[in-house]
Amino acid sequence: MSARTIILTALILSLSVPITVVAQGFAGLGSNAEGFAMPQRGHKIEFPRDHGPHPDFRIEWWYITANLKTVDGRQIGAQWTLFRSALAPEERQGWSSPQVWIGHAAVTTQDHHYVAERLARGGVGQAAVVAAPFEAWIDDWKMQSRAASSQGHLDHLELSAKDRDFSYRLTLDTDGPLVLQGDEGYSAKSASGQASYYYSQPFFAVHGTVELDGETHEVTGRAWLDREWSSQPLAVTQTGWDWFSLHLASGEKVMAFRLRDSGPGYISATWINADGKPAPLSSEDVSLEPVRTTNVKGKTIPVEWRVKIPSRGLDIRTKALNDQAWMTTSTPYWEGPIQIEGSTPGQGYLEMTGY
Repeated sequence: MSARTIILTALILSLSVPITVVAQGFAGLGSNAEGFAMPQRGHKIEFPRDHGPHPDFRIEWWYITANLKTVDGRQIGAQWTLFRSALAPEERQGWSSPQVWIGHAAVTTQDHHYVAERLARGGVGQAAVVAAPFEAWIDDWKMQSRAASSQGHLDHLELSAKDRDFSYRLTLDTDGPLVLQGDEGYSAKSASGQASYYYSQPFFAVHGTVELDGETHEVTGRAWLDREWSSQPLAVTQTGWDWFSLHLASGEKVMAFRLRDSGPGYISATWINADGKPAPLSSEDVSLEPVRTTNVKGKTIPVEWRVKIPSRGLDIRTKALNDQAWMTTSTPYWEGPIQIEGSTPGQGYLEMTGY
Protein backbone atom coordinates (compact mmCIF):
# COMPACT_ATOMS: atom_id res chain seq x y z
CA MET A 1 0.00 0.00 0.00
CA SER A 2 2.44 1.24 0.01
CA ALA A 3 4.01 2.81 1.85
CA ARG A 4 2.26 3.20 3.53
CA THR A 5 4.95 2.54 5.92
CA ILE A 6 3.63 5.18 8.10
CA ILE A 7 6.51 5.95 10.39
CA LEU A 8 4.81 8.31 12.78
CA THR A 9 7.48 8.77 15.39
CA ALA A 10 9.89 11.12 17.07
CA LEU A 11 7.95 14.38 16.96
CA ILE A 12 10.28 17.38 16.92
CA LEU A 13 10.22 19.77 19.84
CA SER A 14 8.79 23.22 19.14
CA LEU A 15 10.98 26.19 19.94
CA SER A 16 8.12 27.80 21.85
CA VAL A 17 5.71 25.01 22.91
CA PRO A 18 7.14 21.69 24.14
CA ILE A 19 5.58 18.59 22.60
CA THR A 20 6.05 15.15 24.07
CA VAL A 21 7.98 12.78 21.84
CA VAL A 22 5.70 9.96 20.64
CA ALA A 23 6.74 6.53 19.35
CA GLN A 24 3.46 5.50 17.80
CA GLY A 25 4.51 2.68 15.54
CA PHE A 26 2.26 0.68 13.24
CA ALA A 27 -0.17 -0.54 15.89
CA GLY A 28 -0.97 3.11 16.69
CA LEU A 29 -2.52 3.53 13.26
CA GLY A 30 -5.66 1.88 14.62
CA SER A 31 -6.01 4.39 17.48
CA ASN A 32 -8.74 6.98 17.86
CA ALA A 33 -8.81 9.69 15.18
CA GLU A 34 -11.38 12.00 16.74
CA GLY A 35 -11.40 15.45 15.14
CA PHE A 36 -9.69 14.37 11.94
CA ALA A 37 -11.35 13.92 8.55
CA MET A 38 -12.16 10.36 7.48
CA PRO A 39 -12.28 8.85 3.97
CA GLN A 40 -15.77 8.57 2.49
CA ARG A 41 -16.81 6.15 -0.24
CA GLY A 42 -17.90 8.08 -3.35
CA HIS A 43 -15.57 11.02 -2.76
CA LYS A 44 -14.01 12.16 -6.04
CA ILE A 45 -10.23 12.41 -6.12
CA GLU A 46 -9.13 15.45 -8.14
CA PHE A 47 -5.82 16.34 -9.77
CA PRO A 48 -3.62 18.24 -9.35
CA ARG A 49 -5.23 19.21 -6.02
CA ASP A 50 -4.80 15.80 -4.40
CA HIS A 51 -1.11 15.58 -5.24
CA GLY A 52 -0.75 18.10 -2.41
CA PRO A 53 -1.12 17.67 1.38
CA HIS A 54 -4.36 17.11 3.30
CA PRO A 55 -3.69 18.59 6.76
CA ASP A 56 -7.20 17.73 8.02
CA PHE A 57 -6.26 14.02 7.77
CA ARG A 58 -3.92 12.51 10.34
CA ILE A 59 -1.48 10.62 8.12
CA GLU A 60 -0.25 10.77 4.53
CA TRP A 61 2.66 9.73 2.31
CA TRP A 62 4.32 10.22 -1.08
CA TYR A 63 6.21 7.04 -1.88
CA ILE A 64 8.37 5.83 -4.76
CA THR A 65 10.12 2.50 -5.26
CA ALA A 66 12.36 1.77 -8.24
CA ASN A 67 13.76 -1.48 -9.66
CA LEU A 68 17.01 -0.48 -11.35
CA LYS A 69 19.84 -2.12 -13.28
CA THR A 70 23.38 -0.90 -13.94
CA VAL A 71 25.01 -1.08 -17.39
CA ASP A 72 26.77 -4.29 -16.35
CA GLY A 73 23.52 -5.90 -15.19
CA ARG A 74 23.77 -5.33 -11.45
CA GLN A 75 20.35 -5.04 -9.76
CA ILE A 76 19.65 -2.12 -7.44
CA GLY A 77 16.51 -1.02 -5.59
CA ALA A 78 15.80 2.58 -4.57
CA GLN A 79 13.16 3.95 -2.20
CA TRP A 80 12.09 7.57 -1.51
CA THR A 81 9.27 8.31 0.94
CA LEU A 82 7.90 11.45 2.57
CA PHE A 83 5.42 11.02 5.43
CA ARG A 84 3.21 13.68 6.98
CA SER A 85 1.72 13.13 10.44
CA ALA A 86 -0.62 15.60 12.16
CA LEU A 87 -1.00 16.32 15.87
CA ALA A 88 -4.12 18.34 15.05
CA PRO A 89 -6.30 18.63 11.90
CA GLU A 90 -4.98 21.99 10.72
CA GLU A 91 -1.90 23.77 9.47
CA ARG A 92 -0.30 26.88 10.95
CA GLN A 93 2.83 28.68 9.88
CA GLY A 94 5.88 28.80 12.12
CA TRP A 95 6.91 26.51 14.96
CA SER A 96 3.34 26.16 16.23
CA SER A 97 2.50 23.99 13.21
CA PRO A 98 0.99 20.63 14.27
CA GLN A 99 2.34 18.94 11.13
CA VAL A 100 5.36 16.62 11.39
CA TRP A 101 7.34 15.34 8.38
CA ILE A 102 9.51 12.22 8.13
CA GLY A 103 11.63 11.19 5.15
CA HIS A 104 13.04 7.76 4.34
CA ALA A 105 15.51 6.93 1.60
CA ALA A 106 17.13 3.59 0.87
CA VAL A 107 19.24 1.79 -1.72
CA THR A 108 19.35 -2.01 -1.84
CA THR A 109 21.88 -4.22 -3.59
CA GLN A 110 22.42 -7.97 -3.36
CA ASP A 111 25.02 -7.42 -0.62
CA HIS A 112 24.06 -4.16 1.12
CA HIS A 113 21.05 -2.17 2.29
CA TYR A 114 21.67 1.55 2.79
CA VAL A 115 19.12 3.50 4.88
CA ALA A 116 18.66 7.14 5.89
CA GLU A 117 15.95 9.05 7.77
CA ARG A 118 15.12 12.76 8.09
CA LEU A 119 12.78 14.50 10.56
CA ALA A 120 11.24 17.96 10.21
CA ARG A 121 8.58 20.19 11.71
CA GLY A 122 5.98 21.74 9.41
CA GLY A 123 5.41 25.46 9.06
CA VAL A 124 9.06 26.49 8.81
CA GLY A 125 9.96 25.42 5.24
CA GLN A 126 12.22 22.49 6.12
CA ALA A 127 9.76 20.04 4.60
CA ALA A 128 6.54 20.45 2.61
CA VAL A 129 4.60 19.48 -0.51
CA VAL A 130 3.17 21.82 -3.17
CA ALA A 131 0.54 20.42 -5.54
CA ALA A 132 1.20 22.55 -8.65
CA PRO A 133 3.80 22.76 -9.94
CA PHE A 134 4.47 19.66 -7.91
CA GLU A 135 7.32 19.66 -5.43
CA ALA A 136 7.91 17.56 -2.30
CA TRP A 137 10.99 17.95 -0.12
CA ILE A 138 12.60 17.39 3.24
CA ASP A 139 15.94 19.12 3.66
CA ASP A 140 17.77 18.55 0.35
CA TRP A 141 15.83 15.40 -0.61
CA LYS A 142 13.41 16.26 -3.42
CA MET A 143 10.72 14.87 -5.69
CA GLN A 144 9.58 17.47 -8.20
CA SER A 145 7.97 17.94 -11.60
CA ARG A 146 10.29 18.68 -14.51
CA ALA A 147 7.49 19.78 -16.86
CA ALA A 148 3.97 21.12 -16.54
CA SER A 149 1.26 18.52 -17.12
CA SER A 150 -2.12 19.91 -18.11
CA GLN A 151 -3.80 16.79 -16.71
CA GLY A 152 -1.88 16.89 -13.43
CA HIS A 153 -0.52 13.38 -13.98
CA LEU A 154 2.93 13.77 -12.36
CA ASP A 155 4.30 12.29 -15.57
CA HIS A 156 7.81 13.84 -15.53
CA LEU A 157 9.63 13.79 -12.20
CA GLU A 158 13.10 14.22 -10.80
CA LEU A 159 13.96 12.35 -7.62
CA SER A 160 17.00 12.83 -5.40
CA ALA A 161 18.34 11.88 -1.98
CA LYS A 162 21.74 11.48 -0.38
CA ASP A 163 23.40 10.30 2.79
CA ARG A 164 26.92 9.53 3.91
CA ASP A 165 27.31 6.24 1.96
CA PHE A 166 24.84 6.65 -0.90
CA SER A 167 23.01 9.10 -3.13
CA TYR A 168 20.82 8.97 -6.21
CA ARG A 169 19.43 11.31 -8.81
CA LEU A 170 16.75 9.74 -10.99
CA THR A 171 14.57 10.96 -13.85
CA LEU A 172 11.09 9.40 -14.09
CA ASP A 173 8.87 9.61 -17.19
CA THR A 174 5.57 8.02 -18.21
CA ASP A 175 2.70 8.40 -20.62
CA GLY A 176 0.55 5.99 -18.59
CA PRO A 177 -2.45 7.14 -16.54
CA LEU A 178 -2.75 7.51 -12.79
CA VAL A 179 -4.51 4.49 -11.26
CA LEU A 180 -7.20 4.85 -8.59
CA GLN A 181 -6.96 1.92 -6.18
CA GLY A 182 -9.97 0.21 -4.61
CA ASP A 183 -13.36 1.75 -5.33
CA GLU A 184 -12.39 4.81 -7.42
CA GLY A 185 -9.65 5.68 -4.94
CA TYR A 186 -11.45 4.58 -1.75
CA SER A 187 -9.29 1.71 -0.46
CA ALA A 188 -10.91 -0.43 2.27
CA LYS A 189 -8.50 -1.79 4.86
CA SER A 190 -10.81 -3.90 7.07
CA ALA A 191 -14.27 -5.39 7.25
CA SER A 192 -15.09 -2.92 10.04
CA GLY A 193 -14.73 0.16 7.86
CA GLN A 194 -11.15 1.42 8.06
CA ALA A 195 -10.04 2.93 4.75
CA SER A 196 -7.77 5.38 2.97
CA TYR A 197 -7.73 7.39 -0.24
CA TYR A 198 -5.17 5.72 -2.50
CA TYR A 199 -3.86 6.17 -6.03
CA SER A 200 -0.73 5.05 -7.89
CA GLN A 201 1.43 5.80 -10.88
CA PRO A 202 2.97 2.39 -11.71
CA PHE A 203 4.24 3.13 -15.23
CA PHE A 204 7.42 5.16 -14.74
CA ALA A 205 10.50 4.46 -16.85
CA VAL A 206 13.65 5.53 -15.00
CA HIS A 207 17.19 6.56 -15.82
CA GLY A 208 19.82 8.31 -13.76
CA THR A 209 22.71 7.66 -11.40
CA VAL A 210 23.21 5.92 -8.07
CA GLU A 211 26.35 6.51 -6.03
CA LEU A 212 27.39 3.84 -3.53
CA ASP A 213 30.47 4.23 -1.31
CA GLY A 214 31.94 6.82 -3.69
CA GLU A 215 31.34 4.83 -6.91
CA THR A 216 28.80 6.18 -9.43
CA HIS A 217 26.58 3.82 -11.46
CA GLU A 218 24.42 4.68 -14.47
CA VAL A 219 21.04 2.98 -14.05
CA THR A 220 17.77 2.37 -15.90
CA GLY A 221 14.61 0.64 -14.79
CA ARG A 222 11.01 1.00 -13.64
CA ALA A 223 9.41 2.90 -10.76
CA TRP A 224 6.09 2.92 -8.93
CA LEU A 225 4.58 5.91 -7.09
CA ASP A 226 1.96 5.48 -4.36
CA ARG A 227 -0.11 8.23 -2.73
CA GLU A 228 -2.26 7.55 0.28
CA TRP A 229 -3.93 9.54 3.06
CA SER A 230 -6.20 8.63 5.94
CA SER A 231 -6.78 9.17 9.66
CA GLN A 232 -7.29 5.58 10.88
CA PRO A 233 -6.17 3.08 8.20
CA LEU A 234 -5.93 0.08 10.53
CA ALA A 235 -8.44 -1.63 12.80
CA VAL A 236 -7.37 -1.99 16.43
CA THR A 237 -6.89 -5.75 15.87
CA GLN A 238 -4.51 -5.29 12.92
CA THR A 239 -0.78 -5.35 13.64
CA GLY A 240 0.85 -4.62 10.28
CA TRP A 241 0.82 -5.39 6.58
CA ASP A 242 2.54 -7.12 3.67
CA TRP A 243 2.37 -5.00 0.49
CA PHE A 244 3.42 -5.92 -3.06
CA SER A 245 3.87 -3.81 -6.19
CA LEU A 246 4.57 -6.04 -9.19
CA HIS A 247 5.75 -5.20 -12.72
CA LEU A 248 4.92 -8.19 -14.93
CA ALA A 249 6.76 -8.93 -18.18
CA SER A 250 3.52 -8.41 -20.12
CA GLY A 251 3.39 -4.76 -19.08
CA GLU A 252 0.58 -5.49 -16.63
CA LYS A 253 0.90 -4.48 -12.98
CA VAL A 254 -0.39 -5.84 -9.68
CA MET A 255 -0.85 -4.12 -6.33
CA ALA A 256 -1.73 -6.44 -3.46
CA PHE A 257 -1.70 -6.18 0.32
CA ARG A 258 -2.52 -8.29 3.35
CA LEU A 259 -3.35 -6.61 6.67
CA ARG A 260 -2.52 -9.06 9.45
CA ASP A 261 -4.64 -9.88 12.50
CA SER A 262 -5.21 -12.96 14.65
CA GLY A 263 -7.18 -14.61 11.83
CA PRO A 264 -6.69 -14.89 8.07
CA GLY A 265 -6.17 -11.15 7.69
CA TYR A 266 -7.67 -8.73 5.18
CA ILE A 267 -6.48 -9.00 1.56
CA SER A 268 -7.12 -6.56 -1.27
CA ALA A 269 -5.54 -6.18 -4.70
CA THR A 270 -5.77 -4.44 -8.06
CA TRP A 271 -4.95 -5.93 -11.46
CA ILE A 272 -3.75 -3.11 -13.72
CA ASN A 273 -3.88 -3.70 -17.48
CA ALA A 274 -1.00 -2.53 -19.67
CA ASP A 275 -3.17 0.41 -20.79
CA GLY A 276 -3.67 1.46 -17.15
CA LYS A 277 -7.24 0.24 -16.65
CA PRO A 278 -7.61 -1.14 -13.10
CA ALA A 279 -9.66 -4.16 -12.04
CA PRO A 280 -10.16 -4.37 -8.24
CA LEU A 281 -9.83 -7.86 -6.74
CA SER A 282 -11.31 -9.17 -3.50
CA SER A 283 -9.79 -11.42 -0.84
CA GLU A 284 -11.37 -14.45 -2.52
CA ASP A 285 -9.53 -13.64 -5.78
CA VAL A 286 -6.01 -13.49 -4.29
CA SER A 287 -3.71 -15.78 -2.32
CA LEU A 288 -0.61 -14.39 -0.55
CA GLU A 289 1.35 -17.22 1.06
CA PRO A 290 4.79 -16.92 2.70
CA VAL A 291 7.02 -19.85 1.67
CA ARG A 292 10.43 -19.01 3.18
CA THR A 293 11.40 -17.04 6.27
CA THR A 294 14.76 -15.85 7.54
CA ASN A 295 16.16 -14.12 10.62
CA VAL A 296 16.44 -10.36 10.19
CA LYS A 297 17.63 -8.35 13.21
CA GLY A 298 16.32 -11.05 15.53
CA LYS A 299 12.91 -11.24 13.81
CA THR A 300 11.43 -13.99 11.65
CA ILE A 301 10.62 -12.34 8.31
CA PRO A 302 8.98 -13.99 5.26
CA VAL A 303 11.29 -13.11 2.36
CA GLU A 304 9.81 -15.42 -0.28
CA TRP A 305 6.11 -15.53 -1.16
CA ARG A 306 3.75 -17.37 -3.47
CA VAL A 307 1.20 -15.02 -5.06
CA LYS A 308 -1.77 -16.51 -6.89
CA ILE A 309 -4.58 -14.82 -8.83
CA PRO A 310 -6.28 -17.78 -10.55
CA SER A 311 -8.75 -15.66 -12.53
CA ARG A 312 -5.78 -14.02 -14.28
CA GLY A 313 -3.65 -17.15 -14.62
CA LEU A 314 -1.06 -15.74 -12.21
CA ASP A 315 0.91 -18.15 -10.04
CA ILE A 316 4.29 -16.72 -9.11
CA ARG A 317 6.97 -16.85 -6.45
CA THR A 318 8.67 -13.66 -5.29
CA LYS A 319 12.27 -13.65 -4.03
CA ALA A 320 14.03 -10.82 -2.21
CA LEU A 321 17.12 -9.36 -3.83
CA ASN A 322 18.53 -8.99 -0.31
CA ASP A 323 16.97 -10.87 2.60
CA GLN A 324 18.36 -8.31 5.04
CA ALA A 325 16.59 -5.24 3.62
CA TRP A 326 15.65 -3.96 7.07
CA MET A 327 14.82 -0.28 7.48
CA THR A 328 16.62 0.76 10.67
CA THR A 329 14.42 3.82 11.10
CA SER A 330 12.50 5.19 14.10
CA THR A 331 9.90 2.49 13.57
CA PRO A 332 11.71 -0.35 11.75
CA TYR A 333 10.26 -2.43 8.91
CA TRP A 334 11.33 -4.56 5.94
CA GLU A 335 11.40 -2.97 2.47
CA GLY A 336 13.20 -4.16 -0.63
CA PRO A 337 13.16 -5.15 -4.31
CA ILE A 338 11.93 -8.58 -5.37
CA GLN A 339 12.25 -10.76 -8.45
CA ILE A 340 9.37 -12.82 -9.87
CA GLU A 341 9.39 -16.32 -11.33
CA GLY A 342 6.62 -18.78 -12.18
CA SER A 343 3.76 -18.22 -14.62
CA THR A 344 5.42 -14.96 -15.71
CA PRO A 345 8.73 -13.23 -14.98
CA GLY A 346 8.89 -9.76 -13.54
CA GLN A 347 10.09 -7.62 -10.66
CA GLY A 348 8.70 -5.37 -7.99
CA TYR A 349 8.86 -4.28 -4.37
CA LEU A 350 7.74 -5.78 -1.08
CA GLU A 351 7.10 -3.92 2.18
CA MET A 352 6.37 -5.67 5.48
CA THR A 353 5.53 -3.83 8.69
CA GLY A 354 4.69 -4.75 12.26
CA TYR A 355 6.99 -7.78 12.61
